[in-house]
Amino acid sequence: MEQLNTFINEINAFAWGPPMLGLLGFTGVLLTLGLVFMPWRKVVYGFRLLFEKNDPGDKGEVKPFNALMTALSATVGTGNIAGVATAIALGGPGAIFYMWLIALFGMATKYAEAVCAVTYREVDKAGKYVGGPMYYLRNGVGAFAPELGKWLGLVFAVFGAVAAFGIGNAVQVNSMAVALGESFSVPKFVTGVIVAALVGFVIIGGIRRIAEVAGTLVPAMIVLYVGSALLVILINITEVPHAIALIFKHAFTPAAATGGFAGAAVAAAVRFGVARGVFSNESGLGSAAIAHAAAKTNNPVRQGIIAMLGTFIDTIIVCTMTSLVILTSGAWTVTGEDGAGLTGAALTSTAFHTSIAGGQYIVTIALTVFAFTTILGWSYYGERCWQYLFSENSLIVYRVLWVVAALGFANVKVAFVWNLSDTLNGLMAVPNLVGLLLLAPVVFKVTHEYFNSKDRHS
Repeated sequence: MEQLNTFINEINAFAWGPPMLGLLGFTGVLLTLGLVFMPWRKVVYGFRLLFEKNDPGDKGEVKPFNALMTALSATVGTGNIAGVATAIALGGPGAIFYMWLIALFGMATKYAEAVCAVTYREVDKAGKYVGGPMYYLRNGVGAFAPELGKWLGLVFAVFGAVAAFGIGNAVQVNSMAVALGESFSVPKFVTGVIVAALVGFVIIGGIRRIAEVAGTLVPAMIVLYVGSALLVILINITEVPHAIALIFKHAFTPAAATGGFAGAAVAAAVRFGVARGVFSNESGLGSAAIAHAAAKTNNPVRQGIIAMLGTFIDTIIVCTMTSLVILTSGAWTVTGEDGAGLTGAALTSTAFHTSIAGGQYIVTIALTVFAFTTILGWSYYGERCWQYLFSENSLIVYRVLWVVAALGFANVKVAFVWNLSDTLNGLMAVPNLVGLLLLAPVVFKVTHEYFNSKDRHS
């Protein structure tokens, strides 16, 4: 396992090296500028669209709101609780600045992904709407470069089907098993069995059942978690200015070792801030586009605007709450039993616990529910990639593998799981980002037409 972990680390360093960070940043900046900062200007409009009634003639599988909740179910997970803590532990407070930065420009990336997903989606043999990067790469890029589009779509589908087992299954069930074991002494195997049974029951109902469950659980847990985080922040309100100052200061200057924190260079802040930011909100991976392709809508721009809210909610709101809890509580400098600084869910749990009685249980419950919904959302992403590669008739094979994996990953070492997920995410993003850059003119064109049409509602 140690040798395998070392090998994964080497690939990870390449997958999240300067070329990848540059490609993510360049794509987000290009799309943001090309859209004239529309994603930043239309956030309020996006929330209005979210609650508007559907046109009876809209085609698709699920309501736009539930499509967003499905996408959020896959993004709001351990990345918001354990991922933020890991970013601070390894990159220092400055890592949060780069999480914000990649999220702000990632809003345009997420918007473009959803626009392309709806524009180039297809109807499968069962009469259901399917789409995502593999389809807009094949049908969009393929319109002017057939071979390139074909191979990009194929590569994305392969990486997506495999990556789902990392970011959407392994990390989630493993984090649940660790958290429930530490807080409630639940054996890891028991967690694996229960999660596998519940996941199996939900995913057999397909996107509609997944969307219904996500539409109920996700909003409730975000309100509970953010509300609890706000309570902690209010308790430590005098530390908020100092916490914000730390974020901006160490985004550009190294963070010195203090207490249990080992110190971090600016390069570490950039790397872990961007990597954990993308892991959390998934802008650039193309995954959320798979859920938005199933939305009941005839207008790709409207769904794109709704889609970009996912990045805003996930990182600008939820991740920011977690980071302020950790920094204002001082938990990021606490030393664990092994003499080293805390990291992952343990750091976030300590931050809540030191501020409010029973705070660690809030973190455990939130992490468990978020992780469970993430497993559901990513099961859909993975099976759509599998369907693209094979056929809808073979989906039962993927679902069985998914449920079995939940059993096995509950007992895998955390470090290996995180490293593997980071690597697979990086590989998955490459074909998607290349496709978005090539399809940018299409995104700009339909956006311009929408906001300049006579019947616009902006």
